[in-house]
Amino acid sequence: MELRIFTEPQQGATYADLLRVAQETERLGFGAFFRSDHYLGMGTPGLPGPSDAWITLAGLARETSTVRLGTMMTSATFRHPGPLAISVANVDDMSGGRVELGIGAGWFLQEHQKYAIPFPDTKERFDRLEEQLAIITGLWTADPEAGFTFEGGHHSVTDSPGLPKPVQRDGLRGGPPILVGGMGKRRTPALAAAYADEFNLPFAPFEEGLEQLDRVRRACEAIDRDPGSIRMSSALVLCVGETEEELARRAAAIGREVEELRENGLAGLVPEVVEKIGRYAASGQERLYLQTLDLGDLDHLRLVAEQVVPQIP
Repeated sequence: MELRIFTEPQQGATYADLLRVAQETERLGFGAFFRSDHYLGMGTPGLPGPSDAWITLAGLARETSTVRLGTMMTSATFRHPGPLAISVANVDDMSGGRVELGIGAGWFLQEHQKYAIPFPDTKERFDRLEEQLAIITGLWTADPEAGFTFEGGHHSVTDSPGLPKPVQRDGLRGGPPILVGGMGKRRTPALAAAYADEFNLPFAPFEEGLEQLDRVRRACEAIDRDPGSIRMSSALVLCVGETEEELARRAAAIGREVEELRENGLAGLVPEVVEKIGRYAASGQERLYLQTLDLGDLDHLRLVAEQVVPQIP
């Protein structure tokens, strides 16, 4: 089981905050540093204000050396597919091939309203996401001389050289690894089966998550893809303590109740958390994304790295 650190900068973080966490993530040996792609805080003013996911990842690419970097998840409503393909390929180059693209349809209406971003209905957002995936992967793998052409209902491409090419070319579709996630019962599994190297369950109750993983496996089988070729993972709120007092302090710092976190997150004392990780591993999941909300508490990450990780089977 690989543990990855996942942050939510829209809740309130500077680039310096993200850099400290990313560098500590790397130093402690976690598998990756991921960040959300949102432009509006949720239940908080989010001071000093939002940061752009791919701009900050570009900076982190130059200030780290080994940790993998990615988004959980880039919203398909935020960027046109061609410029997004260029941005991801650029950051992949800047990082020496350490980038992963998590991408979704988008869901948070208010951030679209407050930053002049169109927010179509659910069907159109998924249609656009599907075209984004087809175009981004097509651009990355196109022969520059032959060119890439795509005719879509919302996005079209004519004879593009698909430059620049990413450093990584070993993803399912020939570029950096792509993550798709969510609990949609039909289109989400189908898009994951067609395009994703990894499928992620976002904060899902454990048993409901298992049902969704089965849907993804069936969607793979429906297109003759080996279900074992797609990684399975979950994103969970992290809250760990050596004592009940420390656990309560960390829960209070992120505005949550201990018992609620114990039920829904990766939360509890060290032995409890080790047991929970084992449960996810036994379900066939290979990665957990630990949503770290208090970016000033680096001791939290150290506790996980020093006392939880060594006990994972």
